[in-house]
Amino acid sequence: MPDIAVIDYGMGNLRSVAKALEHVAPDSRVVVTSDAAVIRSARRVVLPGQSAMPDCMTGLNESGLKSTVLEVAKDRPFLGICLGLQMLFDMSEEGPTPGLSLLPGRVERFRHAGMIDASGERLKVPHMGWSPVHQTRAHPLWKGIEQDARFYFAHSFHPVPGDAALTAATAAYPAPFTCAISRANIFATQFHPEKSQRAGLKLLANFTAWDGRG
Repeated sequence: MPDIAVIDYGMGNLRSVAKALEHVAPDSRVVVTSDAAVIRSARRVVLPGQSAMPDCMTGLNESGLKSTVLEVAKDRPFLGICLGLQMLFDMSEEGPTPGLSLLPGRVERFRHAGMIDASGERLKVPHMGWSPVHQTRAHPLWKGIEQDARFYFAHSFHPVPGDAALTAATAAYPAPFTCAISRANIFATQFHPEKSQRAGLKLLANFTAWDGRG
């Protein structure tokens, strides 16, 4: 029985996520797997994702793991990363593509007209690089991470939760957008903790010790 299963559905930065988890929890058994039975047996589950929403949902459907993700997201600590966050919602404008509908809301592209910062400079899409993350409420995964710590982002789309209570943190590009969500045993980030150095590793370490209660 693995301590942590990183779901392999053909998409995502799987090895770097697994290596970061192994680094922060050397005594835990971390597996990258597409085996539904192994995923179901894991104490904690991570759903990474990168590239495009249509490709990720196609990969999840064609791998046969969609039902497994829906199952394990109900009853154990579950971490979504980047597209692994976006897939949790009802719909993405990218495609457009239906999501898993585990959480109410949609995923929208950064609006071209709004991409002007305070100095009048036009911001590029995708949003790539380091941005401060503002925690909007307490959560065990924020333990030991200072307010407005910087995390690494690489995305053109962002979640718009249908329930404001889902938002656990925001980032500004240039307007604030939801960049982390939580509900019960689910926590997910638009940023990449595995690429975010000290703060990201601390978040992953917190996940490896989290009991799934917020």
